[in-house]
Amino acid sequence: MPDVSGALPASVREKSRVVEFAGVPALVVHPAFAADGAMHGGPAPVLLWMHGRTANKELDPGRYLRLVRAGIASVALDLPGHGARFDEALQQPERTLEFVGQMAGEIDGVVSAMAVTGWFAMDRVAIGGMSAGGMATFIRLCAPHAFRAACVECTTGSFAWQRHRAMFEPQRAARLDPIQHLESWRAIPLLILHNTLDAWVAVEGQREFVEALTARGLAQDVSLHEYGETGAPHEHSGFGRFSSDAKDRQTNFLVKHLRDA
Repeated sequence: MPDVSGALPASVREKSRVVEFAGVPALVVHPAFAADGAMHGGPAPVLLWMHGRTANKELDPGRYLRLVRAGIASVALDLPGHGARFDEALQQPERTLEFVGQMAGEIDGVVSAMAVTGWFAMDRVAIGGMSAGGMATFIRLCAPHAFRAACVECTTGSFAWQRHRAMFEPQRAARLDPIQHLESWRAIPLLILHNTLDAWVAVEGQREFVEALTARGLAQDVSLHEYGETGAPHEHSGFGRFSSDAKDRQTNFLVKHLRDA
């Protein structure tokens, strides 16, 4: 495992450990972790989080810092081909659905390994991700699961809106496309953050996905919040000058559904 100390601020580093869960590299940020290596506290509710293409699990430590200060742990995973699993070829846009599908298939093994540690309140686990990580989230939620809530950013639950992009493989898309596989979707609290000007992932795909959930009676606690111009690169991720607002929305959502529920 690489040393992540240079990638994380001290406030996050002292609360973090880099481990593997079922062979998947994970950054764990936990309220009970201490600089002396000991646990000073019991199991915590937790967010299982997945980054986007070409990024890594250490991205956006401000997210993890907000959550840990709110008493919620984070388990941030490296997607296949990313971070400690670096494979430049697998990161190419045309292979997005390949590594997204692989990540979705690895989630159950990760959760089972998390349970063994005793670090987490396994009845209070949320799942989420940004961009490609959000796609993996939606794919996994289309099968039976025990997640309490979910939150995604700059992603899509309707792959047809990506038909013009290199990531789109017709056969793989049909097999994985969440909007086509909602038979086992369970209504859980879901926070969706998106940018109306996103140049890479059209917001119309998320709107259509929410409409599909609504039509099936599965959107009782689904919130889609859209930002306008943010100044973020390609208006795709990070939400630019609204970054703090986005992180606060996610933190408040998870406090409500994991910690205070």
